[in-house]
Amino acid sequence: MTEAPQILLAHHLKALKLPTFLREYDKVARVCAAEGVDHPRYLMRLAEMEMIDRERRMVDRRIVSVRNLDRFPKVVPSAVDNDGANLSGLRHQTLLRRCPGALPIQAPPNARGRAEKTVGATSSPLPV
Repeated sequence: MTEAPQILLAHHLKALKLPTFLREYDKVARVCAAEGVDHPRYLMRLAEMEMIDRERRMVDRRIVSVRNLDRFPKVVPSAVDNDGANLSGLRHQTLLRRCPGALPIQAPPNARGRAEKTVGATSSPLPV
């Protein structure tokens, strides 16, 4: 192959985000030519290699993201009443009545620029 088509092919494969195709197309082409493999099977081999590589990278990314979760503090779950119902949608006064040990904290301003009171961690266990 001449230089110009290879450069153009490399550009297209980068634009299409096919790194395995870009890295392996020349090697696979030589192997397929030596074995007498037709064009569709050549493309199939490249596509299979791309899929395997993507799956491997996806697993690697997930492993890294799980490892990074251990570095950050755990988020306290939202307040739950005795029946197990989620209390996050209730108003401040209702939450204080249902969870008397909860400490009010100042929340950041809402969309209108007003600060809203929310309920923080409880100083005593939730009533049973």
